[in-house]
Amino acid sequence: MALSFIGWLNGLTASGVFLFSVIFGLFAIYKARKTHSKPLLYLGLTYFFAGLIFTGDFLDFVTVLLTQTNIDNSIGIIGLINWMWFPGVAIFGMYFGAELIVPKKKWTIFIIYLILGIIFDVFLFLDPASALTYTYPTIPGEDLINDNLVLESVVSILALIFLLSILILDGFGFLRKAIQSTGIIRRKFYYLSLGAFLYIIGGILDGLFDPGISLIFIRAAMIISALLFYLGVKK
Repeated sequence: MALSFIGWLNGLTASGVFLFSVIFGLFAIYKARKTHSKPLLYLGLTYFFAGLIFTGDFLDFVTVLLTQTNIDNSIGIIGLINWMWFPGVAIFGMYFGAELIVPKKKWTIFIIYLILGIIFDVFLFLDPASALTYTYPTIPGEDLINDNLVLESVVSILALIFLLSILILDGFGFLRKAIQSTGIIRRKFYYLSLGAFLYIIGGILDGLFDPGISLIFIRAAMIISALLFYLGVKK
């Protein structure tokens, strides 16, 4: 079965976020090594892992293009290879914010979220059926398989903690620093704050809404957030 319009939209936007985020992450890491910029390094790692969250969607899209049907998800492979990378976003996203806002506490924050990230993946792999749910296209190959976290699961609760933490530290934290600063520094912190808000809101909406036209705007916002973050940290 050929992809429907929504299927193409879902597949292209997911692939776009996957490829852009991974490439942007590697580019930021490369630039960080050349300029010896620690914030840029942590930003690159954050977006590299953020891109990998769409690995399952990308593979499902490629599978549909090649075989006209969806990837075999009988063991829940899509959800696992999507969500297993999410702790990386939280760990390095929080460390990135801590480096710029509370550098003396950055290692404490790193260790806390590393432990939470390990717990997240342990629960995810030990009992994926309790953590993940799937929506399959009515006709195989017409759309991608949509995965979501089960709201009552430990994995979902930890994901919410991660998102709220990044929103508070990176979103509101950078906004507070912008208000307290002047000149170029103020502008850079505004870029960082807006980037954080766009990514978190985009990520939440992407998880809440079924694939549709809104995906263009939601996933475009996630890409724009990377550019705002880069403007905020580049020298």
